Order: sequence, then structure tokens, then C-alpha cells
Amino acid sequence: MRNTESCDGALHPKAVEGMRLFNEGKFFEAHEELELAWREETGEIRDLYRGILQVAVTYLHVTRGNYDGAVKVYGRSLKWTQGWKDVCRGINMKKLREDAEMVMREVKQLGKERIGEFDAALFRPIQWNEKRLWICDRCGSEMHEKNCKVTCPNCGNRFDCSDLNLYFD
Repeated sequence: MRNTESCDGALHPKAVEGMRLFNEGKFFEAHEELELAWREETGEIRDLYRGILQVAVTYLHVTRGNYDGAVKVYGRSLKWTQGWKDVCRGINMKKLREDAEMVMREVKQLGKERIGEFDAALFRPIQWNEKRLWICDRCGSEMHEKNCKVTCPNCGNRFDCSDLNLYFD
């Protein structure tokens, strides 16, 4: 089991963006963002991002009909996705592992000749509940979110949820 303390804390902003792209089925772009988070992060949590980006690359290979690439990268991803708590930094890793395993069972059942028949509806979104961290664009203080309002306790700068939906679903 990995260090459970690594699961405390917020996700790297690039990881948040990477998971959003993953959930949109933009696996190449998700890989790019998650790789940036992996490179910028320190400590064991890097492996969490590395594992998710490897799953994104696996799915990319599936969408491109690259059976050998999908099998190879999925096998490699197991090293980075195993051993985490079921929920780590708000990411449901248990579900991600189960979903990736289900995708690969289908890929292997189809085989190299029929991988093009893969049903993309089997790609499931990453389930996560990220506590968002808002920084005031006026004074740089951490802002507080409550009832669809984000307020800076230092200078009073304020946004509502319609302003915040520019970047998050």
C-alpha cells in the first residue's frame, strides 16, 4: 500500500484539467496535462498522475485501433494505479481501475483484428470530487466558497457560480 498521506491535499491544477479532458474523451490532451502535473509535482503523488495518464494513453491506443499499444501501456499502467486508497485526492481510483480493467477485457476479447469494433461508450469518466482552491485575482489571498459564492476575506472580491463555470463543469 502506498503512503496514505499522499492522498491528502488538493489536486494539481494540471491534473484537474487532465481529468476534465479525459472525461471528454480527449485522451491525448488529457495525457499532456497530466504529464505536466506529473513533472511539476513532488513526492509519491506523482505516481497517481502517472497512472491516470497511462490509462489515458491506453484509451488513446484503443481509439486508434492499436491493439498492441493498448495492451502494452495498460500493463505498464498497473504499476502506477495499484496500491492507492480507493479514493485518493478525491479521485475514485477503485472505479478507475475497475473501468480500465473492463475496457481491456473487451479489447482482448475483440483481439487485434476486431479492435476497430470497440464500443467507445465503454470509456467511463473518472469520478472525482475536487475541492477547488480559488485565489483572488486582486490581492492573491485564498478565497472561500459558500452557497455558489466565492469571496475573498482580505479585499472582498466576489464571484458567483455562473462566473466560475468558465472552467469547470
